[in-house]
Amino acid sequence: MMNATDSIHDRTIAEATAVLKALSEPNRLRIFAELMRGDSCNCELAERLALPANLLSHHLKVLSDVGLVHTRRDRLDGRWVYYSVDRAAAAGWQAWLATLLDPAQILVRPLCGPEGVVSGSVGQ
Repeated sequence: MMNATDSIHDRTIAEATAVLKALSEPNRLRIFAELMRGDSCNCELAERLALPANLLSHHLKVLSDVGLVHTRRDRLDGRWVYYSVDRAAAAGWQAWLATLLDPAQILVRPLCGPEGVVSGSVGQ
């Protein structure tokens, strides 16, 4: 069974930190949650989230840079831009976080301090 430490090595700490940092900003988390409902254009996102276009664009770029969001232009009118969650990335991070935060991963270990000495668990 893979434990959380093994899982951390599967994705570098830097990569995980970048994704978690991107999602830790409230507007980016709101944008990502909205995109989890389905693909959207920037005008629709701006309206739903009450964000100015320049701020929305900045946050979408951050989410895109960490690999959570894809951008594509409309096939008929390239002025329209659509945003979507990268399903594979979302599934990968869901599995990674589920493993990292699984309480079954927490081991019972002998205490190393004075309490461990008193209880006789040190050195066992």
